[in-house]
Amino acid sequence: MRRGAGVSWMLAALLFAGAASAEEAPQGQPPPPKLPPGVSATLWKLSVPPGAEPTPEKVALGQKLFLDKRLSADDSTSCSTCHDPDKGFVDGKPLAEGVQKRKGKRNSPTVLNAMFNATQFWDGRAATLEEQAKLPILNPVEMAMPSPEAVVAKVRGIPEYASEFQRVFGREVNYDDLAAAIAAFERTQFSGNAPFDRFLLQGDEKALEASARRGWALFNGKGRCNSCHAANATAPLFSDQKFHNIGIAAHKQDFVKLAQEGLRVVRTGDEKQIDELALQTDFTELGRFLVTKYDNDIGAFKTPTLRNIGVTAPYMHDGSLATLWDVMDHYNKGGIANPFLDGGMQRLGLTEPEIDDLVAFLFTLTDERYAKFNAQEQAKQRARKNTRPERDTAVALGKKGNFGDIGVSPNLEVKNPADVGAYGGEAAAGKTTQKAKTPAK
Repeated sequence: MRRGAGVSWMLAALLFAGAASAEEAPQGQPPPPKLPPGVSATLWKLSVPPGAEPTPEKVALGQKLFLDKRLSADDSTSCSTCHDPDKGFVDGKPLAEGVQKRKGKRNSPTVLNAMFNATQFWDGRAATLEEQAKLPILNPVEMAMPSPEAVVAKVRGIPEYASEFQRVFGREVNYDDLAAAIAAFERTQFSGNAPFDRFLLQGDEKALEASARRGWALFNGKGRCNSCHAANATAPLFSDQKFHNIGIAAHKQDFVKLAQEGLRVVRTGDEKQIDELALQTDFTELGRFLVTKYDNDIGAFKTPTLRNIGVTAPYMHDGSLATLWDVMDHYNKGGIANPFLDGGMQRLGLTEPEIDDLVAFLFTLTDERYAKFNAQEQAKQRARKNTRPERDTAVALGKKGNFGDIGVSPNLEVKNPADVGAYGGEAAAGKTTQKAKTPAK
């Protein structure tokens, strides 16, 4: 099992609505806000540290700070520059851009449901939302403020903030309170009201069209997506919260050489150095290794949530995949070989109609508030469907290469699509249409 922090799935099992009511939630804390079907009151409260409850006053201050470009060195960049609320809390760019259009080395992950993450950032270098909020303000390619003291001095010099911090926290501006306010706002940005939630939780068969229902079956079966992105009572975040090398950067990095250099350069526990290496140097491609220095973390990045995936393109830690068809092509051929490729990566043998069905399903994971945007993005990606740089049908279908067995094609006519697993459908009925491939000797 790969090293890395993970949430307690005993707690995560409570996330889906109906698992617990507000009355069953821990006592002694303010009640949670109105929650969507896919988020339970119990896990929401368990995910909020004592004293970090997002009160209306703290949230309002945090939202103002989140949107305020004056927190950057040249008054050009705010948190929302890379995490735009109107765009699913991303920026739509392959790589994030900060002050003076300086480009970092990583794609902006969404803030939606970040409160449920076991760790923050693609490499998990921050443990909490508060810790995460502090780093971009100081990073030279993001908001570029020289020090926490400089941030505090600048914010104290803005009259409305001086009075608001006194009102909300009862004291002068300090860096910890500033981060706490931003984190409080981010804890109100949860998401769990997608067509999929209506289908799974409320039994609305019409919430998913036939193609998406077939995609859901493939997601849990032949596509093996649920190995890392499971969505059920024990793993409701569409993420295993672990770190995996899936070969995204293997075509442009020598991981062995880079790791050897990293061992000499990286200082474990040096938060500032790791943050700067992650966003400003080629060491970024070492991923989780920057934090742990474990060999099996070389090139490994956190499994992102799939919720709202339709509106958070481009994809992967480096923004290198433009569409969900590209994503499926990458997985279909088993990723890109490298010495540290995750053992779960192997070719899938998905046909083009099956890829279409999986993509249709993924677009049902977007929250209702982004429904119009989701439809626009789906149309935009479909228009690019014939431009497929990651596609390698011969490898995916086992006509060349040696990547292990290909899963069976389920017979969706004899079973409920949501119930079909890797060994369901035709395999269970003894009618497997594809013979398992035997690795070449």
